[in-house]
Amino acid sequence: MLKVLFFGRLSDVAGTERMDIAIHTSITTIAVLRDHLGQGNEALTRALNEPQVMVALNQILVDWDCNLQPGDEVAFLPPVTGG
Repeated sequence: MLKVLFFGRLSDVAGTERMDIAIHTSITTIAVLRDHLGQGNEALTRALNEPQVMVALNQILVDWDCNLQPGDEVAFLPPVTGG
């Protein structure tokens, strides 16, 4: 299982702050997970593909091509603005 967390407005688009995903052999990277999560939810697909969205694996910021293992925690972080 993967623990998937959505922060900020991404949780609104996803309809949840957290979900557990059974890891399939086809879900090997965070980019593949992102595509899997967006199936059937076009708004989530658009939101997760925004260039400013960042991703953390086990609380460390990583690239989208990072490999996944059962038990990993993946957090999707929305763009942050401020002044």
